Amino acid sequence: MKSGLPRILPSGDTALTVEFGSVIDSDINRRVLSFDRAVTREKIACIVEAVPTYRSLLVHYDPLAVGFDELSQKLLTLASLPADAAPATRRWRIPVVYGEEYGVDLDDVARVHNITTDEVIARHSKSDYLVAMIGFTPGFAYLSGLDPTIATPRRETPRNETPAGTISIGGAQACVQCLAAPSGWHLLGRTPVRTFHAKRDPVFLLEPGDCINFHAIATKEFAALDKAAERGEPIAELVTS
Repeated sequence: MKSGLPRILPSGDTALTVEFGSVIDSDINRRVLSFDRAVTREKIACIVEAVPTYRSLLVHYDPLAVGFDELSQKLLTLASLPADAAPATRRWRIPVVYGEEYGVDLDDVARVHNITTDEVIARHSKSDYLVAMIGFTPGFAYLSGLDPTIATPRRETPRNETPAGTISIGGAQACVQCLAAPSGWHLLGRTPVRTFHAKRDPVFLLEPGDCINFHAIATKEFAALDKAAERGEPIAELVTS
């Protein structure tokens, strides 16, 4: 990536990828999110949608309005400009019931690291997480910032389905999973929070660049919070910093 500029890669006939790096890295992710904001501000007419990931920005465009080479040059020029100042960070406090039927892998993760389940919960809930990207399923938030002392390789055999609201870890990553879905990650707990709710405004609760802290709640609190979330209440506490 000459002169710090990203690499442009074709992604089919109607999209291209602006790649800022090849690894999961917080500085790279910040560059991606800053560039995404710049693309949004520029309001390039031919761009249909831009989707940020850990290390790149996927740009969907109208190929009848602009060619790959022309759009690539526009984006490289935009990427060469100084990065903007990041907006005020939205910080969410998300409740989690850890362990037992809500987090069936909690005991296994504790055994792997030779610590107690309480210590796994403490290390997981004390971390400051960054929403690096949204993907896989609606509302699925990929989080960086997991305490490396509890980082755990993914399961050798993925499960065909894991519950909606699952809070899990896989390798150095953590996540908030909104919908029931297959997963090879380790299930530590579950949250009543709906990060995606089709009948709520906003439909998506979390955005890339948001920060998250988890806090443990008692099992007896889950049912009432779950019903409130189903009605469209956010449940998660939002603190702007």
